[in-house]
Amino acid sequence: MKVFCGRANPTTGSVEWLEEDEHYDYHQEIARSSYADMLHDKDRNIKYYQGIRAAVSRVKERGQKAVVLDIGTGTGLLSMMAVTAGADFCYAIEVFKPMAEAAVKIVEKNGFSDKIKIINKHSTEVTVGPDGDMPCRANILITELFDTELIGEGALPSYEHAHRHLVQENCEAVPHRATVYAQLVESKRMWSWNKLFPIHVRTGLQDHIIVPPLELERCPGAPSVYDIQLNQVSPADFITLSDVLPMFSVDFSKQVSSSAACHSQQFVPLASGRAQVVLSWWDIEMDPEGKIKCTMAPFWAHSDPEGLQWRDHWMQCVYFLSREEPVAQDSAICLVAHHDDYCVWFSLQRSSGENDRADLCQVRPICDCQAHLLWNRPRFGEINDQDRTDQYVQALKMVLKPDSVCLCVSDGSLLPVLALHLGAEQVFTVESSAASHQLMKKIFKANNLEEKINVIEKRPELLTPEDLEDKKVSLLLGEPFFTTSLLPWHNLYFWYVRTAVDQYLAPGAVVMPQAASLHAVVVEFKDLWRIRSPCGDCEGFDVHIMDDMIKRALDFRESREAEPHPLWEYPCRGLSEPQQILTFDFQQPVPQQPVRAKGSMELRRPGRSHGAVLWMDYHLTPDSTVSTGLLRLTGEEGDCCWNPHCKQAVYFFSTTLDPRVPLGGLQTVVTYAVEFNPHSGDITMDFRLSGALYDEC
Repeated sequence: MKVFCGRANPTTGSVEWLEEDEHYDYHQEIARSSYADMLHDKDRNIKYYQGIRAAVSRVKERGQKAVVLDIGTGTGLLSMMAVTAGADFCYAIEVFKPMAEAAVKIVEKNGFSDKIKIINKHSTEVTVGPDGDMPCRANILITELFDTELIGEGALPSYEHAHRHLVQENCEAVPHRATVYAQLVESKRMWSWNKLFPIHVRTGLQDHIIVPPLELERCPGAPSVYDIQLNQVSPADFITLSDVLPMFSVDFSKQVSSSAACHSQQFVPLASGRAQVVLSWWDIEMDPEGKIKCTMAPFWAHSDPEGLQWRDHWMQCVYFLSREEPVAQDSAICLVAHHDDYCVWFSLQRSSGENDRADLCQVRPICDCQAHLLWNRPRFGEINDQDRTDQYVQALKMVLKPDSVCLCVSDGSLLPVLALHLGAEQVFTVESSAASHQLMKKIFKANNLEEKINVIEKRPELLTPEDLEDKKVSLLLGEPFFTTSLLPWHNLYFWYVRTAVDQYLAPGAVVMPQAASLHAVVVEFKDLWRIRSPCGDCEGFDVHIMDDMIKRALDFRESREAEPHPLWEYPCRGLSEPQQILTFDFQQPVPQQPVRAKGSMELRRPGRSHGAVLWMDYHLTPDSTVSTGLLRLTGEEGDCCWNPHCKQAVYFFSTTLDPRVPLGGLQTVVTYAVEFNPHSGDITMDFRLSGALYDEC
C-alpha cells in the first residue's frame, strides 16, 4: 500500500506531497539507526557476555532456574548470549516491529527458538501470569536502554516498571550498576557554542562591536545535552577546574525511581577560573563486584587510553552551566547533577549542607531568549568565529556603495549589522519565523539599530514592493544559512529566493555570494565506516539477517543519499585530491534545465575507499571564498581538516564495506555522475569504484 507524505523541501522552500511505501518510516529508522555500530562495539559485546555468564552462574549456584527478561533486545544478541551461558528461558522484548521480526528470524537461524520468546511490545505493556506474555517473573534482568546521556531513552521509567511488575525482588541485573561522572572546565571554544560573544566589525575607519542583548546573556540556554566525540576535542581547548567527580549511581538490581532528583559533590577547584562547561560520561558495571566494567570515559580519564573502543551510539556529554561563575583555587564549592526521568543538567552551589537541599534541586532550565531555539550549537560557534566575520567584512567592502540598498536573506544572520556599519544607505532583512524575528529585534535594539534595520517577518518568496518601501535592491546578501538545511546543498534555497526576488533587484544589482560550488574528496575513515559495515558474525552468533535488513532499508530513496556528519569529530584521510563537481551562478536565476557533471577522481594515496565527502564553497567575491567543508589536507597521509561549524555530506561506498571484498587495496579511480534538479532542488549522485583491488597481504 502507498501513502502520501508531506514534507518541506529544504532547498526550494516548498511543501511537497510524495507517494511512499507504507513502511517508509520504518525503513528510515533502520537505515539511520546505530545497530551496525552497536554490533561492531567489541568492548560492549564482550563485557555484556561476561556479565551475563556471571549472572546466570550466580542464579544456578542458588539452585534456581535462570529466567531472563531482556528489554530492548534489538537483534536478540544478548538473549542468545544468555541461553548460551545456560539460561533456561529468555523473554526478549522489542517494541520496534521490524526489529522484532528480524530478531525472531535471527533467533531461529541460530537455533534458539525453543529458548527465546520475542515479545513485540513496550515493556510497560508486557503482562505476567498464566495467560500473560510471561508465565512468571524473571530473576535476571538484561537491558541495553542507554543513550549518551544514560537516561535519555527512558531507562529509568522502564526499570521502575520492570521491578514493580516483571522481575523478582533483588533480581540479578546486567548491567548491575551505572555511574555518571562529571568534570568542570573553562573553555572559550565550548562556551562559544552556547553564548553570543561581542563581535568586532573592523571597518578600517571606525571599529564597531556587536554586543549580545541582556536576555541572551542571562538565558540559561538550551536544555538538551550536546553529545560529542570528546576524544576529538583538544585538551588545549579547555582548562580543567575539577578532578573527575562521580555524581550519582543507579543500582539496576533493586527498585529504580524515575522521580526527579539531585546529587551534589563538593570539591576543591584545581585552579582559579571561570566555570562554564561540565563534561560528563558514564560507565556500567556488569557485576556486583565491579570487576567487569564498560566505560565511556575520554582518553584523559581512561584507565587504558591506548585501548579505547570507538563507538558512536554512546559518546560523551557537554553541558553548559546556566551562567559562567568564577571559582577560586582551594575554595570548596559544590557541583550538582539534576535529573528528571529523561534529562540531566548541572549547576554550581556554594554550599552542600542538608538545610540547602531544597535549593540544590532546581527545575530544568529552558531557553527564554529564542537564540537557542533558532541557532544550534555549531551555529553559535560559527557566528562567534571572528575570522569568519572579518572575511565577510572584507568581502562587503568590495561590493558596498554609499547608496547601497541591501536585502539580507538568511536565518538569524548578523550580515545586516555588518552592512549597516560599513555604510549601506538602507538595510532590509527577512526573517521567516517569529523566533528569528524576535531574536534579531533584540540584537538590533541592544546595538541601537532597531530604527536603522527594517526586519520583515515573512517568507522571502512572499515579499511585496511595500515591504521594501518600493525601493530596488542593489545588494542581495546571504551567508547563506537556513535552519531547515541538513545537507550542505540545502542552503541553495538562497538561489531560489534570489530567483523569487529578481523583480525587486535593480539593474546591475550585486548578489553576495556571487556563486557556489560543490566539492568532493574520496576518504578513508578511521572509524566512521563502522556505522555502515555489515557485521555478519557477532561474538559467534550469525546476524546476517540484520545486515540484509539494513541493506534493504538503504535501498529506499532518501536513505541512498549522502548523510550529514560533523567530520571534525570523525578523523579521515583524503585518498584523492579535492575536486570541484558542480557550480551554481547566483548572479542568474535558477535555470530550468538540470545541472550535470560526470568525471573521475584518481586515488593518489593507498587506503580503504570508504566513501566520498561532499561540501559547498560560497564565493563571496572573485577573491573571497567561504568553505563549509575541507579546509586543508595535511601531511603525506592526507589527514583532513574540516570546518568545525558545519556538517559535511558523506556518501558511503557499499563495495568497500562488504567484507567479502578485499580491503586495504588501492582503488585506482572513482567515477561520479552528479545532477542538480532545479525543479525538486535535489542533488542525486552516483559514485563507482573502478580499477584494481589488492589484498593487504
